[in-house]
Amino acid sequence: MDLHKSPAPTARGPVPATELRCSDADRDRIADILRDALAEGRLTAEEHAERVEGVLNAKTVGELDLFVRDLPAAHARRTTAAYAPPGRPAPGTVPAEPDANVVAVFSSAMRKGRWRPGRRLHAYAIFGSVEIDLSEAIFEYQQVVIKAISVFGDVTIRVPENITLRGTGGAVLGNFEVSPLDSGEQNAPVVHVDGLAVLGNVEARPKRGKLVADILDRVSDKVDKALRRHLDH
Repeated sequence: MDLHKSPAPTARGPVPATELRCSDADRDRIADILRDALAEGRLTAEEHAERVEGVLNAKTVGELDLFVRDLPAAHARRTTAAYAPPGRPAPGTVPAEPDANVVAVFSSAMRKGRWRPGRRLHAYAIFGSVEIDLSEAIFEYQQVVIKAISVFGDVTIRVPENITLRGTGGAVLGNFEVSPLDSGEQNAPVVHVDGLAVLGNVEARPKRGKLVADILDRVSDKVDKALRRHLDH
């Protein structure tokens, strides 16, 4: 009898992390990295489409990682413990119905200046143009969803430089472009842009020199000065 014989391996050993079945949230995370890489010029449109198709068909976490292993963003997210901006709002967090609609049909419409966007805003440009400028907006909600539909028109969205900006949309013989932003501030507003451009244009990007903190500080100073003038009288 061999007393030194190793025990037989059990069938219930730990499964390596790379062999775990991936979830929809895992696929969304990889798709976000691929979308950002396309916007940064790291992937061509053909490479992006091919990898996204592979992500949709992937079964395990290891298979997903193969599609982003040559992209810097994938490694940065694994090795840093910094604050990660939230993803899309959970169902029920943001109402399905818009708080406001901005519509331009053979015309133009605009929202800009010191205004208060709700949790959901819908913008429609039909043979017209819509401008949504959030660079001086008062954010009462951390997460704001903008649905932009352009048909032979233009929807332009501008945001402060120190918020988080995300986008998921498409175009048919048109252009749908969202320049992603990542804010390091945990309480910074997060703007999600969705929609469709049909023979039109949807564009969302930061506005140079506009910061949420700077704007709020200036407003507070104006209020304090106005209050002091009132008390002096």
